[in-house]
Amino acid sequence: MKNIHEALVKFNLHSDIKVSSPIALSALQNSFPSSAGSFRPELIEPVFKPMLDFLRQTGSFLMVNAYPFFAYESNTDVISLDYALFRENPGVVDQGNGLRYFSLFDAQIDAVFAAMSALKYDDVKLVVTETGWPSKGDEEENGASIQNAAAYNGNLVRRILTGGGTPLRPNADLTVYLFALFNENKKIGPTSERNYGLFYPSEEKVYDIPLTEEGLKKYRDNPSPVDGNQPGAAPPVVKSTTGKTWCVANGKAGKEKLQAALNYACGEGGADCHQIQPGATCYDPNTIEAHASFAFNSYYQKKARQMGTCYFGGAAYVVTQPPKYGNCEFPTQDQP
Repeated sequence: MKNIHEALVKFNLHSDIKVSSPIALSALQNSFPSSAGSFRPELIEPVFKPMLDFLRQTGSFLMVNAYPFFAYESNTDVISLDYALFRENPGVVDQGNGLRYFSLFDAQIDAVFAAMSALKYDDVKLVVTETGWPSKGDEEENGASIQNAAAYNGNLVRRILTGGGTPLRPNADLTVYLFALFNENKKIGPTSERNYGLFYPSEEKVYDIPLTEEGLKKYRDNPSPVDGNQPGAAPPVVKSTTGKTWCVANGKAGKEKLQAALNYACGEGGADCHQIQPGATCYDPNTIEAHASFAFNSYYQKKARQMGTCYFGGAAYVVTQPPKYGNCEFPTQDQP
C-alpha cells in the first residue's frame, strides 16, 4: 500500500486516487451489540494500527465488506428477516449506548465504527466496498431467494440514496458498492456464492431494482418476504441451534415503566401470566421485577425470540443464562 501510494505521489495523483484494502467483518472480535465492536486482538498491532495510521496520513478510507445475509442465515431464530432486509420493524436497542437500530446493515457498520473508535481512529472515514444478498442458495442457506435479494438490494439503494448516516454516526456520508453485477456461475463453494449478481451471465436481469432517485419513485418492496429458497415458501420458525435465550426485566427502568410494560405483556401482548398470580408457582418472589421478567419472557418466547420482541421501551433485555427468581422456571421456545 505504501509503495503504491509513493508511486501516485511521484506522478501527483495521490489526491485523486486513494489506496486502501478491504476487511471482512470476520476481522472483528465482537460485533454485537454494535457498541461493543472491537477488532481481533491478534490483528490490532500487526495489521490495524499500521493500516489505520496509513489511511489517516493519506486521507484514505477503511474499506469494509458487510454481508447481513451471513448473520441472518446462521441466526434465523434471533434475527428477523424484516430487520435484515431494511423493512419496517420495531428496531433493536443497543444496551451499551441506548441507540435503536432498524437494520442489521447499520448495526454491522456501527460495530466497525466502534472498533475504530476504541483504537482512537474516529477521524478515519469508511466506505462499504461490498454488500449484497444471494438470489439462490443450498437447502440449508436460509433466506437465499430472488425475492429477498431484490428486497435487500432495492431497500439498500433507497436507504443510501435518501441520505443519512448510521445511529452512531448520523452525519456520516456512506458510500456503498453493491456486490455483484453478474452471477459468477463458475465460482466454487456454496450455491449462494454463484448467485449474488443483478444479472445472469447471459445479461438477462435476475430481478429489477431501482438504482437512481428517479427509479425510487416507482419502487415498491414485495410485502410478502420469502424466507427459503423456493418461491412462495412460507417463512419458518427455526428453533435455536446456537443456544437458548431468555428475556428479563431491566431493574434500572424503574417500577412505573416495568408496571406499564407488564400490563401490556399480560394484556394486549398475550403473554401467559397465570403462573405469577397469587398462589401460583412463580408468584414468589412477589416483586415487580420478578413478575415482569416472567411475563416478558413469555411474550419473547411466544414471538419465537425475534429481534425487537425483548425491548418493552427499554424495560427488558436478553440473557443467555436461565433467570433465577425463587423456584420459578422460565420456559424457552424449545420447551413444550
